[in-house]
Amino acid sequence: MSSATHRVTLRVVSAEIRRGEEWLLVQRSAHAVLPLLWEFPGGRVREGETDRDALMRAVRFRIGVAPAVGERVLEVRHEYADYEVVLAVYRCELGADEPVARSVQALAWVAPDDFEDYPFPPADQKTVDALLKERDATDA
Repeated sequence: MSSATHRVTLRVVSAEIRRGEEWLLVQRSAHAVLPLLWEFPGGRVREGETDRDALMRAVRFRIGVAPAVGERVLEVRHEYADYEVVLAVYRCELGADEPVARSVQALAWVAPDDFEDYPFPPADQKTVDALLKERDATDA
């Protein structure tokens, strides 16, 4: 059998959280897979978990605030060397609580025009590119 038949597929969910013109980004831990890269907050979906439940759990764990999860805005696939990621992005809102870097290296509110200063993992870069394309189309 080829190794492709044994490829693991991971489902991951991310939160698109905006405050005015800025979007919330978190920096992966130095000990994480793909260390110190930036992404929207989120995490893996565990077996038996819905996307919404996984997103609320993962975001609360990473930044200390559970989001109100809205609509799914996009989904991308990306193949890494040893596994594949299916990454779904949901539009989310935070209440009055302020996010803090709990299990991430850092967090930042970043204007989309400054995203180039924040390196993303390849799967996340696909979502960022798609969201920016969507934003630019609505602004046109």
